[in-house]
Amino acid sequence: MNKLLLSTTILALLAVPGAAEARKKPKTPPPAPVVARVAPTDPVELYYFQRGDAPIWLRSDATRAAAAQLSLILRRAPIDGFAAGPALAADVDAALAAAVPGNAAAARAAELRLSKAWVSYVQYLRAPPKGMVYGYEMLAPHSRPDQILLTTAASPDLGTALTRLSDVNPIYRSLRDAALASGLTTATPELLSNLERARVLPATGRFALVDAGNATLTMYENGQAVDRMKVVVGTPDTPTPMIASIVHYAYLNPYWEVPPALTKRIIAPGVLRGGDAYLKRNGYEVMTNWTNEATVVPASEVNWAALAKDPGLVRVRQRPGPLNSLAGMKIPFPSGQDIFLHDTLDKSKFAKTDRHLSNGCVRLEDAQRFYRWLHGNTPAPQTKEADVLVKLPQGVPIYLTYITQEADASGKLASRGDPYGWDGRPDRQLAAATYTSPTRGAP
Repeated sequence: MNKLLLSTTILALLAVPGAAEARKKPKTPPPAPVVARVAPTDPVELYYFQRGDAPIWLRSDATRAAAAQLSLILRRAPIDGFAAGPALAADVDAALAAAVPGNAAAARAAELRLSKAWVSYVQYLRAPPKGMVYGYEMLAPHSRPDQILLTTAASPDLGTALTRLSDVNPIYRSLRDAALASGLTTATPELLSNLERARVLPATGRFALVDAGNATLTMYENGQAVDRMKVVVGTPDTPTPMIASIVHYAYLNPYWEVPPALTKRIIAPGVLRGGDAYLKRNGYEVMTNWTNEATVVPASEVNWAALAKDPGLVRVRQRPGPLNSLAGMKIPFPSGQDIFLHDTLDKSKFAKTDRHLSNGCVRLEDAQRFYRWLHGNTPAPQTKEADVLVKLPQGVPIYLTYITQEADASGKLASRGDPYGWDGRPDRQLAAATYTSPTRGAP
């Protein structure tokens, strides 16, 4: 019994110092709760949030130099028409000065300010002019902030990327540089209109460009002009609208679908004067409707006197042949504007200085040559059948725009004239693209 009591006492004495020592130790506070970052709503901030704040501008000495280059680009931006440029340049300079080494919060804030300034500028450059029609959505410029920043960040040379994206394309750069060489620092209304129209064009690749300003068609490969020809484009009353689309095929020996306006102005009065013989002599026929299943109806079923006052939706077309206004070829592309390229019987118009003579469509000086370029030097097949569709090996983008200024021999800005009266008048550009008809086009 005594031995048990002694053992218990010893154990108790041994335990007391340990308990006392435990009471002396401070309690460890519970870990602070982890507060998850909430995804921001601002698209630029969201870009960084989704990428762990990986930097674009402050990741190396080379990218810091590109950030300083951004400031210079923004200070020049009023010549682009971007009035906010100088203020954003000052903000870029302030952000770079605040981004001292070792201060992560300052670096992150600077990144956001730099990227927001860059996105604002690029989005401005990618805004299409009023009246620009896109036959395919994929041709429309992308201006999402994350896409702009992804493209910028992915470049192996950030400074080169800034130059390339701010130059837009060779035509745009030429106009802007000519304006600067002329002493301009801010875009005039005329220059601004031309820059807006020019910036929708690609910087590289294979495409066709119809310039309604000087009535020419230029073929580009790898961003370089490889061939050019004269064209006839719309009159000031029936201007050729601005369109971006893709050519996928051509029609050989096409029908010409007469627009209702021309049916009213030309066809109906001709029938009233010459009767059914007028239609037969010129190869015209009246169709039941505008569908592919339409059939020919006797001209006697049409009230031509009423049609001369209101053409409505009566469909008149001209058969292929030696009198057909489209000659032997039609090259369409989606746009919803009933505009296409085509051959013509009247070659004399190409000798004129002013070739703004059509009802909106584009007459080709050498349709066969353009066809061969589209088809990779393959000539058009010989056929006597009507409306023969020939597909291209690959779709070719086509751009119709209107440029009235250029760099002269001295590198300064010069005017070509403004036959449509669109310079400084975006409302007129818009009006040219808002008319639609049930026809498939007019020459």
